[in-house]
Amino acid sequence: MAGKTAEAPDYSVPALEKAFDIIELLAEQKDGLNQGQISEAVGRSIHQIYRVLQALERRGYIFRDRPAGPYFLSPRLFELAHRHEPLRGLVQAALPSMRRLSDAIQQSCNLGVHNAGRVLILAQVESPAAFGFRVRVGAEFPLFGTATGRTLMAFQPQDRVNQWLQASGIADEKGGVREALAGIRAAGHEEVADGLQPGVIDLAFPVIGPFGHSVAALTVPYVATTYSMLDLATVRRHAAQAAHEIALVLAPEPSQ
Repeated sequence: MAGKTAEAPDYSVPALEKAFDIIELLAEQKDGLNQGQISEAVGRSIHQIYRVLQALERRGYIFRDRPAGPYFLSPRLFELAHRHEPLRGLVQAALPSMRRLSDAIQQSCNLGVHNAGRVLILAQVESPAAFGFRVRVGAEFPLFGTATGRTLMAFQPQDRVNQWLQASGIADEKGGVREALAGIRAAGHEEVADGLQPGVIDLAFPVIGPFGHSVAALTVPYVATTYSMLDLATVRRHAAQAAHEIALVLAPEPSQ
């Protein structure tokens, strides 16, 4: 009809919109929010968000640490993202630096991420030398029992560390977890003799993402033999630089 403009079709799904609002809100919260606080923050009544909260909690996207306690975002979305084939963007960002690192130090290196309370190896570059230590892509290892896992945890907010420990069945008080992670944070990396392979020293560095937390850990299983071309200190410097390069690809520094 002349004189009238066609209105754009409304494709919104109110319940889904509410769920996204709640997830995005909780992603920014350190201490969680109760139902009333969520209602106020998203601008909807408690009646409007009640069933959405129930559904999100039932499906494991949010949780409460006690009945009637505040809601927290669970690691569910993080874990789902790791199932994607498999974090292609992260692998593509990391591989060039990993290859340069391996060529420079004549040792292998691998990239690990957190996955449901364990460490998942996403990428691996073999040593160009005649010897080296290889870790299979797709292999999983205990979270706190590996340098990679401890490094991943050391550069996370405490609430996420608690969630990961809970998922892996480790009590926070056991084995000096807090002290160990604090030591890694202070050093900026983990350096420890491999618990399974004699003669191997694991060097693990965090890959820091855009929000200031580790999204992965770059690990060099340094094989210390008379055939090693570079000493441990030199390998350490190269590995730190490679982890920094990967982080810059993921979150470039603003130009001056």
